[in-house]
Amino acid sequence: MSINRAKVIEIINKIADRIEENKLYLTELDAVIGDGDHGLNMSKGFHAVKEKLKEDAGNNIGDILKKTGMTLVSNVGGASGPLYGTAFMKAGLEAGSKEEIDVIDFEKMLTAALDGIKMRGKAVLEDKTMVDAIEPALYALSKAIQLGLSSKEALKEAVDAAYKGVEHTKAIIARKGRASYLAERSIGHQDAGATSSALIFKTIYEEINV
Repeated sequence: MSINRAKVIEIINKIADRIEENKLYLTELDAVIGDGDHGLNMSKGFHAVKEKLKEDAGNNIGDILKKTGMTLVSNVGGASGPLYGTAFMKAGLEAGSKEEIDVIDFEKMLTAALDGIKMRGKAVLEDKTMVDAIEPALYALSKAIQLGLSSKEALKEAVDAAYKGVEHTKAIIARKGRASYLAERSIGHQDAGATSSALIFKTIYEEINV
C-alpha cells in the first residue's frame, strides 16, 4: 500500500459522496437519540471540503488533511464539526510533508486522530460515540500489522472492527451529548457518529483496493 497525495484527495471526495448517499440514514439515526442533524451537517461539511480541495489542496498530504479538518470545523454544526475536524487536522500534523503514505503511516495518523477526538470530546470507549467505532478499528489495524497481514487484510480488519463497534453502541447507555439525557432509553439505538466513522473506514478500504 502506497498512497500519494492525488489518491488521498480522491479518497476524501469518495468519503464526501458516501456521506451524501447516507445523509438521510445518518440523520434518522441521530433523530432518535440526538439532535437529528448529523447526516445533513456532515453532508454540508464534506461538500465544502470537496470545493475547498478543488481550489487549493496544498502541497502535501499533511496540507490536504489539515485543510479538510479546518473546513469541517468551519462548516459542520454541532459536535461533529469540531470532532471530525480535529481528527483530520491531527492526522495531517502526523502526515506532515509526506507525498506518499503506507499502512504504518495510516496507523500513526489514525492514532493521532483518535487522540485528538478524545481530547476534544472528552469521550472514551463505551460512551456511545464515534470512539466506539474508531478505537476498535485502530486496535484491529495495529494487531493485523503486528501479525504481518497485508495492507488490504489489515484495513479489512479495521473496517470489520468499526462495524462491530457500531453494533455494540446499540447495547450501551449514552454518556455524552444529548443522547445522554435519555439514559437507559438510549439502549437499543446505534450511534450516528460511530456509524459515519464506520462508513469512512469502509470507503477508505474500498478506494485503496480499487
